[in-house]
Amino acid sequence: MGKGKLAKFADMETYRNVFQYPYSVVSDVPFAMRGHWREQYFHNDNPIILELGCGKGEYAVELAKAHPDRNYIGVDIKGARMWTGATRALQEGIENVAFLRTNIEIIDRFFAEDEVQEIWLTFSDPQMKNPRKRLTSTYFMQRYRRFLADRSIIHLKTDSNFLFTYTTFMVEKNHLPLIERTEDLYAASVPEGSHVGKEAAAIQTYYEQMWLSRGISIKYMQFLLPREGELNEPDIEIELDDYRSYHRTKRSPLETRK
Repeated sequence: MGKGKLAKFADMETYRNVFQYPYSVVSDVPFAMRGHWREQYFHNDNPIILELGCGKGEYAVELAKAHPDRNYIGVDIKGARMWTGATRALQEGIENVAFLRTNIEIIDRFFAEDEVQEIWLTFSDPQMKNPRKRLTSTYFMQRYRRFLADRSIIHLKTDSNFLFTYTTFMVEKNHLPLIERTEDLYAASVPEGSHVGKEAAAIQTYYEQMWLSRGISIKYMQFLLPREGELNEPDIEIELDDYRSYHRTKRSPLETRK
């Protein structure tokens, strides 16, 4: 029998690879390790890559195992899910991955300018009702700019056609350099010499496998985020996803939304 939420939260209070700062805490207390993740936690000078909305942390752990010369931090507000990846990392002695439990809306409070080199967005909530809550919105892109190195890579891996289409228009509207884009990651041939494209297809989470079993294609996009330049939201109607999650119906009777 698996542990309950309270037991998992109690575990994580003792985990050296977990930092818990929900909004109510960090709003009044500065994060002391901001700008010092490498020296104070990872004890190396390797690049730092974030997985925002990491869920159970499967992706962050697998990336860390595949790339011991990089540092990974999984970020999510749902600690009971995060426990899975954090526990596994400790049990397997994976030292180049950490977990930050906080609201992504305040992610820029935890990292200093140029401290992060890459972001993964894996199966983020498409937030079809509210553009500001989408993790690929210009609202969040502005926040990422505060701690990302100039022209850092952002990866989007999603089952949501809505989020993928929205992000495509956002990238085009703001002339962000597009590196890779496929509407079916596992059907399309990965460009020759593209290590990252292969990496995106190599790791599958539990929920990703469920989407695939339903016949839902996995979309993948990789683009760069320059630090300079005004960012504008795309003004276009997009067809809503016709489902919500496993065994659930669509979220809204509407057919399209901006």
